[in-house]
Amino acid sequence: MAPLDQKTLVDAPSLDPVLQPVDVARGLPNAYYTDDALFDLEKRKVFFNGWAGLGFAHDAPEPGDARPVDFLGAPLLMLRDKQGVLRVFENVCRHRGMILVEEARKIEGAVRCPYHSWCYSTAGKLVSTPHVGGPGQNLHPDIKRDELGLNEVRSHIWMGVVFVNVSGDAAPFEEANADLLARWAEFDQPLHHSGADSSFKLDVKTNWKLAVENYSESYHLPWVHPGLNSYSRLEDHYNICEYGKFSGQGTLVYNPQLSDDGRAFPNFDGLSEKWDTGGEYVTAFPNVMIGVQRDHVFAILLEPKSVDHTVEHVEILYAHSDAMADDMADLRAANAKMWKEVFVEDVFVVEGMQKGRAAPNFDGGKFSPAMDEPTHVFHDWVARRLTT
Repeated sequence: MAPLDQKTLVDAPSLDPVLQPVDVARGLPNAYYTDDALFDLEKRKVFFNGWAGLGFAHDAPEPGDARPVDFLGAPLLMLRDKQGVLRVFENVCRHRGMILVEEARKIEGAVRCPYHSWCYSTAGKLVSTPHVGGPGQNLHPDIKRDELGLNEVRSHIWMGVVFVNVSGDAAPFEEANADLLARWAEFDQPLHHSGADSSFKLDVKTNWKLAVENYSESYHLPWVHPGLNSYSRLEDHYNICEYGKFSGQGTLVYNPQLSDDGRAFPNFDGLSEKWDTGGEYVTAFPNVMIGVQRDHVFAILLEPKSVDHTVEHVEILYAHSDAMADDMADLRAANAKMWKEVFVEDVFVVEGMQKGRAAPNFDGGKFSPAMDEPTHVFHDWVARRLTT
């Protein structure tokens, strides 16, 4: 019997047209947005085998904070240890595979399995095995605690996002994303999150890839975002195309007016002149869409719930602690309102494209080489991940 990956791809539409240069390429075929078997293949080849966004560092801000995450069916646990280091573990006891933490909470002592009470430190070490050698015997020579800590998942925090590599086989995060980190090295500074007024989420009836595709290009601005386009016009934008790495778009005219009295958020320290009026909006493949501007960044973490259902988790993080002040609350609210309005305007587009994938004769679509190349970069990346 052929391996599942091979059989799934044999039965799927060919990806060869996707892997052509942008001027002749076609987009990903319909099945890659509608087929459950291909969605399952994506879980492993696109999400688990590389670096993907899991959550946000501020979701577990203090020592002892634990937050369980269902990551495409894999039960994971973000856990900040007593020294303040945020780690990610499989959220299962090493004894019989029982789920350890059902809801986000503070771990006061140890992580205790509710089944047989095996206990783990917040650093993942097995520290207690009651009655494992028989009643009243908490040790057994065949139960080697130092070999039975929680299974740790490789993780890395960047731009406030917790990235994970479930398979453990990817290159280090800094190597895998070296070019993007270098491009935005000026933003490698502390980020500040104010809480509820800097967070929102959108529940969208679409495949996760369509959210990335829409975010990648500015071609749709005049028709979908007329308000944004009134001051950041289509002609003020440029494409960002790095094959095999990342893609997106940038603007030359970032200059929001959030207050009538001229107040503004403080900027990041030491930025080059480019960022006086510039902003860039790139996807760290596969599922983290990030925007950088002189005074704040935002991250949109895409959580694929099924082949046609995605939750977009949006977090805004500021350049300076002064932006957290009470007298900045109205500006933070205005900023979140502005971005939410923009992202909500995209919902009918990505949901409409999802419905369109039921058209039997749609062939993936024809790209505009001038306007759609960032989307082609993403399609090329996905196709290569699926076929290697």
